[in-house]
Amino acid sequence: MSPSSPDALYHPIPQTPVASLPILSSDDPDIDLDDEQERDTALRPPPIVDSRIRWINFILGCAVLLPWNALITATPYFLSRLSDSPLKSTFNSYLSTTFTAANFIFLARATATSKQLSPSRVTTVSLLALAGLNLLLTLSTTIALSPGLFFAFVILNGIAQASFGSYLQNSIMAVASLFGHTAVQPLLSGQAAVAVAVSTVQVLSATAAVGRETSRNEDSPPDDGKAEERSAFIFFGLSTLFLLFSAVAQWYLVSMPEYQQVAGSLEPGKRIGRDHGTADENRALVSSGRASDERARIWEVAKKNVSFEISVAYVFVVTLAVFPPITATIQPTSPNVHPLLFTSIHFLMFGLGDFVGRSLCSIPKLLIWSSRKLLTMSLARTAFIVLFLLCNVQRPSSSPIPVAPIISSDFLFMFILFAFGVSNGYVSTMALISASSLEHNHRLKGRVELVDVAATVSQFCLVGGLVLGSIASFPVRGAVCACNPFTN
Repeated sequence: MSPSSPDALYHPIPQTPVASLPILSSDDPDIDLDDEQERDTALRPPPIVDSRIRWINFILGCAVLLPWNALITATPYFLSRLSDSPLKSTFNSYLSTTFTAANFIFLARATATSKQLSPSRVTTVSLLALAGLNLLLTLSTTIALSPGLFFAFVILNGIAQASFGSYLQNSIMAVASLFGHTAVQPLLSGQAAVAVAVSTVQVLSATAAVGRETSRNEDSPPDDGKAEERSAFIFFGLSTLFLLFSAVAQWYLVSMPEYQQVAGSLEPGKRIGRDHGTADENRALVSSGRASDERARIWEVAKKNVSFEISVAYVFVVTLAVFPPITATIQPTSPNVHPLLFTSIHFLMFGLGDFVGRSLCSIPKLLIWSSRKLLTMSLARTAFIVLFLLCNVQRPSSSPIPVAPIISSDFLFMFILFAFGVSNGYVSTMALISASSLEHNHRLKGRVELVDVAATVSQFCLVGGLVLGSIASFPVRGAVCACNPFTN
């Protein structure tokens, strides 16, 4: 696989869950969601979310997706180091599969143990660990390794980043869900912004590559991979510095009185302090009973919010099933447009649509809280698969699907792709907001202790959708190309 291939440009754009205004509850850890008896709960004043908190959440949102986007952006560098190895053709598949699988497994663990860990400590440690792993990738550009050893190093580094990233995602979302949508909106914007930024870098790189290809002559020196190494050194170095800066921002957030007021109850020390008895007695109670109570609470919330969870999971099943296995094979119908540049712009168009879709969730008049409507919208996105198949998909002559495109307009394809991104961002974000909203989700019955549980369970379903979508992409691509998707 060459650095200019469409697969080298692929990067999924996952999202994260949110919640609405919290309400204080009693200290009783036992929860019965089916109990219809009225419970006395005191309304807590809405948390104050000023510009400092919004900017910190924006920074943390960027940090959540930066490691994966950095790995994907550096694909040309990785492939240049594997240029003489048979591992080159399967590198992208191994990297995406191992990263997604590790993310799913460790996120399951992080979700199950979220109440036993300090979110502030988990966030700080995860950010510092991710900075260290990116520093190792930075140094790899100056060290000569055999292709096999370099392949193993990158795969293991990606697995480690996925594990720490899972805990980072979980802890940040648990805290953000308590601050409410006014804090989570910048968080989501940060995630979308870093994806758009990476896509913009890809478009600029493709433009430069097309320009070099046009001006190259027979006397041009061969490409020795030095340009990719320099680019990767700069990109990984900046990523390392940004992750360190994010750790400083996280420390500042935790030191704010607003954090202690809103999210202090998530810290283990704060929870023990509210109980009666000695510290040793409370630790014994935590180890013997709290774990089983939390597992029961997770399953109960998951069953109550099943409509929202299916909605967000299916959004990403559809997205990853066709983006990019089908969309990246769609070529321009105009001979004046270079295929590499066309593919790069198509990634940027999806990212912009996704950003717009998330931004629409900040407009009160456009919010949809009904689980039935959101599930219908999620299922309706299946129609995009048909629309993409009607475009200029490159198929072999033996394919049973007609080769001539019905939608032959490049502009119309980009418009469909933009709408695909908008629906991805809007439906998934609204499903995640609604699942953990005390104000609009009556299933939570005003229990503030269920907010972070609903948010983390929904996030787990999101990653589950990413995994299922990644798996579904193989048979979808095989059906389109009439080939073996694992080797072609």
